[in-house]
Amino acid sequence: MIRAVIFDLDGTLLNRDVSLKKFVEDQYERCKQAFRHIHKNTYIDRFIELDARGYVWKDNVYQQLIDEFRIEGLTWKELLDDYIHHFPFHCTPFDNVENTLQRLSEDNLSLGMITNGFEVFQMNNLKALGIAPFFQSILVSEREGIKKPNPEIFRRSAEFLGFSTRECLFIGDHPENDVKAAKAVGMTTVWKKDSFWDEVDADFIIEDLSCMPAIVQSINEKEGKEDGF
Repeated sequence: MIRAVIFDLDGTLLNRDVSLKKFVEDQYERCKQAFRHIHKNTYIDRFIELDARGYVWKDNVYQQLIDEFRIEGLTWKELLDDYIHHFPFHCTPFDNVENTLQRLSEDNLSLGMITNGFEVFQMNNLKALGIAPFFQSILVSEREGIKKPNPEIFRRSAEFLGFSTRECLFIGDHPENDVKAAKAVGMTTVWKKDSFWDEVDADFIIEDLSCMPAIVQSINEKEGKEDGF
């Protein structure tokens, strides 16, 4: 039986691609004096390229941007601080995030989250989305001292929620860090489809989060019948 649903954040609940583009556009406008010699689209496109879908931390991104574009008047540390404080204002959820979390909670499922990243930054993003109260457990890699795909962080999430890994379903967008890693510890897996990746070996593949309550219900009904209930 599935008793807990554990979510990834970026690319699963948070539409990071949309959020990042909104932030970079806003930063360009607010820092236009320092960026006046750079075309807006050039700055945005290069930032997104260097960001590598969030797998390159922004200290490196900004140092590279300052070097390439010969930006004066702002240091990379000032730009990084601007990112940390202003990104949450642009956090954009995927469709049906709040409704899905509400439905799962009403179905008496415990909800958890595992996200790689820095604790204050990720918690501020969660607060911006307004969904933190839905979760009984939120594990952020910086605070935990381990990150996905380390199997321990998945086991730890299940333990905090009070269930075995086989009673947990994990949903994420990354084939290795999310799906493969969760499957390795015995969790049922859902891949939230991302056009950046090819098809992956998940138990379920979805495009919209609104499918989640029905998936959990179908699993539990099937297992109930097999157990003779």
